[in-house]
Formats: sequence, C-alpha cells, structure tokens
Amino acid sequence: MTLSSSELEAALIAQAQRGDRQAYGELVRQYYASVVNVAYRLCGDSDQAQDATQEAFLKAWLNLPSFRPGTSLRNWLYRIAVNAALDALRRERKTIEAAPDDLPLTDPANGPECELLQRERVHLVRGALLSLPEASRAVLVLREYGELSYQEIATVLEIPIGTVMSRLNSARAQLKRLLEAQRWSLEMEYV
Repeated sequence: MTLSSSELEAALIAQAQRGDRQAYGELVRQYYASVVNVAYRLCGDSDQAQDATQEAFLKAWLNLPSFRPGTSLRNWLYRIAVNAALDALRRERKTIEAAPDDLPLTDPANGPECELLQRERVHLVRGALLSLPEASRAVLVLREYGELSYQEIATVLEIPIGTVMSRLNSARAQLKRLLEAQRWSLEMEYV
C-alpha cells in the first residue's frame, strides 16, 4: 500500500515531532524552494532571503511540537518565513540593489538588447515591489509568488479575508502606478 502525498507528509510531521531529524530534513527539502522564493520576494536580496529561510526553518523545528496536525504545513511555514523576512527588513531598513548574479537567466538566442531590457524590467519590478508597504507586499507576494488562495493568505497573516482582498487590490494598484511612473521616466531618459 502506498501513501498519498498528504498521508506521507502527515507521517513525516509526526516523526519529526518525535525528534526525527531525517523526517524534518525531508520536509525541509519539500518546502525549501517555495519558502526561499517567498522570502526573496519580500526581502529583494538573495542572501537576506537565505538567512530568513534558515531562521524560519529553525523556528519551525523548535516549534514543531506545537504544530497542529490537520492544518497546512505549507501555510504554517509561510507564516514563519514572512515574519522572519519582515524582521530582517526591519533590522536592515534599506533597499538592496539586485546583484547581477541574482537576475534570471535569459535565452542565449536573445540578443544583448533583449537581455538588457529583461534585466531592466526585473530591476524595476523588484524595486517597485520593495517600495510597497510591508503589509501590502506580504499579501501580494503570498498571492502571486506563493500561489496561496485568499483564505490561505488570511490564515497565514492572521487577518480577515476582506483585509486580504483590500490589501491585494491596493498593492496591485500601487505596483501598477509605480511601474508606469518608472517606465515613463525610463522612456524620457532615452529620448
């Protein structure tokens, strides 16, 4: 008999709650990429995101006995990661520019102009995202990069679903205004 993915996860959680580090390691392997992605989108810096992710998984390990079976481990980990990332930002309070190594790889078939435009777009979006208020940024990142539903975001952030929808709408509108203003100023530079 094979276990479903949710049954396997529940078994790993139970083993980890009893102190099995290998079981916890397997849970970390399953969720690491998505947790670091959420942390990165909140921080805007890969080193800071890695640190926040490690802090989140350490806190999760220390608090695993209090995790309630039957609830979403992913949402619980996201909540810890969001708090760790926002704490890191509060400690640092400065916007860090993207390092060239952090930019996504582009298709080698694209010419240098396409690559430059892609880098500019990534830089503009990252800067605009980081300029949003923390509460709005957290909702937007969890929705767009964490792919959580409104209800899951409400659970993760411990806010009403109406607040999630309001913050998400506001964040999208702010992001759109920021990107349009930046695009216009970029176009003026090239005129």
